Amino acid sequence: MSEVSIVIPNYNGIKFIGGCLEAVYAQHYPGLEVILVDNGSTDGSRELAMREYPQTHLVALDDNYGFCGAVNAGIRASDSEFVILLNNDTQVCPGFVAELVRGMRHSEKIFSGAAKMIQMYDRMKLDDAGDYYCALGWAFARGKDGPAESYGKAEDIFACCGGAAIYRRSILEEIGLFDEEHFAYLEDIDIGYRARTRGYRNVYLPRAKVYHAGSGTSGSRYNEFKVRYGSRNNVYLIYKNMPLAQIALNMPLLAAGFLIKFLFFSAKGMGREYAAGIKNGLELAVKYPKEKFNWKYVGSYVKIQLELWGNIARRILG
Repeated sequence: MSEVSIVIPNYNGIKFIGGCLEAVYAQHYPGLEVILVDNGSTDGSRELAMREYPQTHLVALDDNYGFCGAVNAGIRASDSEFVILLNNDTQVCPGFVAELVRGMRHSEKIFSGAAKMIQMYDRMKLDDAGDYYCALGWAFARGKDGPAESYGKAEDIFACCGGAAIYRRSILEEIGLFDEEHFAYLEDIDIGYRARTRGYRNVYLPRAKVYHAGSGTSGSRYNEFKVRYGSRNNVYLIYKNMPLAQIALNMPLLAAGFLIKFLFFSAKGMGREYAAGIKNGLELAVKYPKEKFNWKYVGSYVKIQLELWGNIARRILG
């Protein structure tokens, strides 16, 4: 088993993939395995990657299986203690891999480590300093659009953004890989939530830096696809990970949170897509089983609930 692999999902990313791979190979990290998982691209990005970087391990899928399907294929193709997931619209900074691995070595209870993501086209601004989830049913990137020099301390977070994060294989084997029903969006919150329930930690590792273009595959911050899948997956995430008693406890706040989001997207002309996503999420909830409640993890449920309440203040106060 090697120490670390980087898995890069790609779908029609010809604008970014060359710069992404160039920065990765500039790490010169001993024994680093780089796996490109192509989701049936038709723009020549896969061919470009293999022509310019033939040492890359290519996993060529026959269709677009989304972020989850792609990264799971990459994880299965790897053989390493740690797996780094990296969006194709990123450029890592020197020392990126070493800092992520160093952070994971602090404790075997750490499941994942999030890099400090800085906006590609405005490098004075943060893109993500770890992800949070709150009792309103909102997931949010900590520090987004704030000064890039802020959030310089390593600390525990709710979950890691899967666009630039490292994961411990042994815990992935215990809790399962990314839920492919998510396809894309909130799958990183889901897997981080599952790990937290079992008492593992997700941490922010700011010395590992990466520039991120953002929406390199979907094309924009808000669009009908993202809005629909976002609301769909959020309903599924809540149903799947919260015990029924916890859902009942949070229901007034969750209802308020979904209503606020519906009004927000209605003002952007996408209220119908948001509502359709909620319906789709309820259909998934009927179709698939919940995570099993276990009294052994009751302390984790309580800790998570306190965070869900506390993260409302984090979201409002920024």
